[in-house]
Amino acid sequence: MSAQHNPAQEKATIELKGVRKSFGSVDVIHDLDLKVEGGEFVVFVGPSGCGKSTLLRMIAGLEEVTDGDILIAGRDVTDLDPAKRGIAMVFQSYALYPHMSVRENLAFGLEIARTPAAEIRRQVEAAAEILKIGPLLDRRPGQLSGGQRQRVAIGRAIVRKPLVFLFDEPLSNLDAELRVSMRVEIARLHRELGNTMIYVTHDQTEAMTLADRIVVLRDGRIEQVGSPREVYENPANLFVAGFIGSPRMNIIDGTCLTANRVSIAGTEIELNRPMPATPQEVIKLGIRPEHWSITGRQDNSLPAQVEFAEYLGSTRYVHCKLANGDLVTIEQRGGQDAKPGEGLWLNCHQQALKIFSMSGEAR
Repeated sequence: MSAQHNPAQEKATIELKGVRKSFGSVDVIHDLDLKVEGGEFVVFVGPSGCGKSTLLRMIAGLEEVTDGDILIAGRDVTDLDPAKRGIAMVFQSYALYPHMSVRENLAFGLEIARTPAAEIRRQVEAAAEILKIGPLLDRRPGQLSGGQRQRVAIGRAIVRKPLVFLFDEPLSNLDAELRVSMRVEIARLHRELGNTMIYVTHDQTEAMTLADRIVVLRDGRIEQVGSPREVYENPANLFVAGFIGSPRMNIIDGTCLTANRVSIAGTEIELNRPMPATPQEVIKLGIRPEHWSITGRQDNSLPAQVEFAEYLGSTRYVHCKLANGDLVTIEQRGGQDAKPGEGLWLNCHQQALKIFSMSGEAR
């Protein structure tokens, strides 16, 4: 698909206004509103089936919109063909032509658009330089590694000079080490090109490391939009709290006793700030693994028993069970090894404690 646009045009915004997608009687995207600023790197993240790839394909024009409007650079593209939207898409599968060289793969779209030969050569060489694939131009895809093939697929998108890049889980087929290096490459690419980019992934590490803003989706609805720091440190609800972060945020049951006292697993804890809850109200408390401390017995400490510990070099994750059966994960750096069955006392950093409603899940 070729992208037709004015290269001198300013960085393109993307606006979704009341966008809905239905398959028969089933709504998979529900009246969704979102604005992506020009030059912004936005990541759609959520569990399988949340609608993130469907939403991306609607922006690309590969899925029809049931209702609502999609605007790119202020222009309504809701009913336009993909080739006329000024977008280039990079898929999970590289979709390279196996019988063509890298150079021919990069040039193919430009040739179809009848671009002059000298301009094709210039754009192909410019893309190859950006992606450090110049020495590979005369090879065929079968002679390349997975990471090299993905670079070629990205290069094929670059030569179209799109307003917007759309990435649909582009690193899923790569091994862990390659995914890390390709994340660095994509971040560098965004800095150098400055295009608006939307990136779909189920991998929250990719979302946290790449995004200017993260859009957390569930069941075709937006749960939260914010910077990686915002969604990590201030999750809007229990779903976001449990989904963003690895290991996930610890969610434990509690009962409000007074404005600043709470019962957790049979132990009364005094908080350093009032709770937005009423006495005897059952609540959920969220605490990140790095915000626990293993201490001796003291005021506000919780008894726990070690289930098992994961040693990861500089970091250790200690998985413990509280008296009420709730499981919590503690991140440790240094300290003594913890053994299964061992009793510990835990303290949480209260400023990092999040309190959630049981009824609406909201914080």
